[in-house]
Amino acid sequence: MKYVLLLVFALSLQMGLAQDKNTKDLDSILETMPKSEGLITTFFEDDKLYFKFPEEILEKDLLMVTRLKQLPANYSAYRNAGSKTSEQMIHFVKVGKSIDLVQVLTTNVADEDDPISLSVAQNNLNPILASFPIKSEEGEDFVIEVSSFFNADSPSFNIIPDGLKSEYKIGKADDKRSRINSVKSFPENTEITHTLTFPTSNPPRGNSTNTFTFQINHSIIALPEDKMQVRYEDSRVGWFGLRKYNYSSEALKADEERLIRRWRLEPKDEKAYARGKLTEPKQPIVYYLDPATPEKWRKYFIQGIEDWNSAFEKAGFKNAIQARVAPTKKEDPDFSPEDVRYSTVRYVASTTRNAVGPSVSDPRTGEIIESDIIWYHNHLRSYRNRYLLETGAANPKARTLDTPEEEIGEMMRRVISHEVGHALGLPHNMKASSAYDVEQLRSGSFTQEMGIAATIMDYARYNYVAQPGDKNIRFVRKLGPYDDYAIEWGYRYFPNSSPEQDKDILKSFVDKRSTDPMYMFGGRGNDPNAQTEDIGDNSVKASTYGLSNLKIVAKNLDSWTTSEGEDFDNLEELYGEMLGVYRRYIYHVVSMVGGVHETLLHKGQEGIPYQAVDKTKQQDALEFISDNVWTPQYWLVDEALVSKFAESGKLESLISINKGVLNRLTIAKRLNRMWDTHSTLPGNGLSPQELLDALVKDILTSRTTPDQVERELQKHLVHQLIELEKDKDLALELKGHSLSLQNELLSNFKTKMNTNTKVLKAHYGYMMKMLEEALDD
Repeated sequence: MKYVLLLVFALSLQMGLAQDKNTKDLDSILETMPKSEGLITTFFEDDKLYFKFPEEILEKDLLMVTRLKQLPANYSAYRNAGSKTSEQMIHFVKVGKSIDLVQVLTTNVADEDDPISLSVAQNNLNPILASFPIKSEEGEDFVIEVSSFFNADSPSFNIIPDGLKSEYKIGKADDKRSRINSVKSFPENTEITHTLTFPTSNPPRGNSTNTFTFQINHSIIALPEDKMQVRYEDSRVGWFGLRKYNYSSEALKADEERLIRRWRLEPKDEKAYARGKLTEPKQPIVYYLDPATPEKWRKYFIQGIEDWNSAFEKAGFKNAIQARVAPTKKEDPDFSPEDVRYSTVRYVASTTRNAVGPSVSDPRTGEIIESDIIWYHNHLRSYRNRYLLETGAANPKARTLDTPEEEIGEMMRRVISHEVGHALGLPHNMKASSAYDVEQLRSGSFTQEMGIAATIMDYARYNYVAQPGDKNIRFVRKLGPYDDYAIEWGYRYFPNSSPEQDKDILKSFVDKRSTDPMYMFGGRGNDPNAQTEDIGDNSVKASTYGLSNLKIVAKNLDSWTTSEGEDFDNLEELYGEMLGVYRRYIYHVVSMVGGVHETLLHKGQEGIPYQAVDKTKQQDALEFISDNVWTPQYWLVDEALVSKFAESGKLESLISINKGVLNRLTIAKRLNRMWDTHSTLPGNGLSPQELLDALVKDILTSRTTPDQVERELQKHLVHQLIELEKDKDLALELKGHSLSLQNELLSNFKTKMNTNTKVLKAHYGYMMKMLEEALDD
């Protein structure tokens, strides 16, 4: 027994000496490696990366944000340098001789002193993302090697979505062509940049290497220990938010709480703020312009960012948001757009026509920590084209593809304002464009003061209503009264109050305003007053003005887009987009048919939350559609225009648009909704039977000598009626009405067969055969 004990002791001593030797060996290795001290002290050289951190970092609330820094050409339209792929709260947790990297889930919560918190923890086990053996332990400091973690395609990074992996047939990351590039640590964050290379057997066009290489940046940031006070959502004010389920609530359920996402703005001088004086915040919101931003556009980007200061003044803050040009490497070698300490406006060389405004926030409180506005270069093309098509009739400055710099700059400014609005916490508010009377949009004094919609957060880009001869018109959107209202609601500072007290104060603020169209919020849904790309409170009137203008543009499109000696490529591009503008104006009116007005109300406010669009307005919409769709719009396919770039006519395009409108009106989902709302909602709405009767009359029975475009539409309506009767989802009452209409049409077509025109006789004969075969089934 003594021998065994001595052997065990000897082995233990040997293992201890080996461990000491390994520790000393590691210490000597770390002494020679480049070191970066900060939140996490890092040692990095030759693709080897070690983390050293004190015990106080263990179980500290950290946020890990993963972004693309560089990516392959033609990879994805909406993934670019700066795109965020992952954002997660993490803890480093010591478990025995290892450190686990754990993702911390924050949706389900309970008070720590409430017994139910034990159950919340047991039923919401945090996933372990990685586990690292402790290489060295010196007092309260721990050393782990993380090289393999950052050299792998960890699922938690979400670098390549599953859809793109499948589309491009992307394999596993190639270790030999992947590496860690750089590591920097700062007092509040640690930055790791690495490269991953993947083989792909189905790359996009132009990629002959069958290879995708990405450079990725990870930011590990310490979340504030002094948590920002939360603010509860009010559904009547549009705001991005976080959803929590509070199991300690006194409600007889897990109470759902919605917190808004906002920046932490606190006044430097609380006493002056309390007296109503404009006060600078302790920490303003600062955006840095990407050095890649062309110099001529920078002033417009700065204006677009700082436009929001007028709204913040309503909340009591001055100079709350600032724009700066990013420092050069010489001025600040540590500055990095991927560093979450800096909010940036990124200028991306891409053919994508868009801009976006994402942000990073504290998942515990909703505090926005940073954001990156992304402007795609080719968005200039979209705005140039739409400016010409939608305002050219009344706006001489738009009648060219060489749009004046100040005009393009103004459009860019307003796009940046829109995206900054998202980064401040505001979602789209499509309801706001219906706050203004259509006729007000033809007034120079009104549009210059109020813009063309009550918020910059609507998709109300251009004033397509103003007519030739209207004076001093504003054609481009800008911030409006809703923006002031929303920012005041979200950012007004209340000292020495609780979130519950804030909620009561702000409820009164909203109660007094939310039924005023100027301050209404609404998503899209089935409300014709909450559509994208429309302006004004009456879609029929606005689209009538819009089409009047578009006809003028169509007549001048060649001269406005093509110079002597040029080919007609630009004309063809603009023509295709012109058809899209026409379709958009029509669809604005289509939405009125079967539409339901939504008003976001809380109990005690006057009004009706849901109300069917009045029948007379729906009938006006159908009359507009009859005049501007069912009656062929040959001005859209004028041979003098189309023959310059198309070897065949564009009748198919016109017919396709007409069929698309008819499909929207006769889809079972819409008809069922009309059948339901006609019976259950207040308001004298149109019944689906009345809609089908009107379509049959306008398209089929009232047109005695239909031309080729009308004949195609007639056949399609017959087809739709047959398909509706077969549709298993359509209400039985409506199936019966469809069957009745088919029988009536069969009789009507038999009468029309007496025509002397061979084309029409064949046409009616064909539709009779369609109906007979359907009725015999």
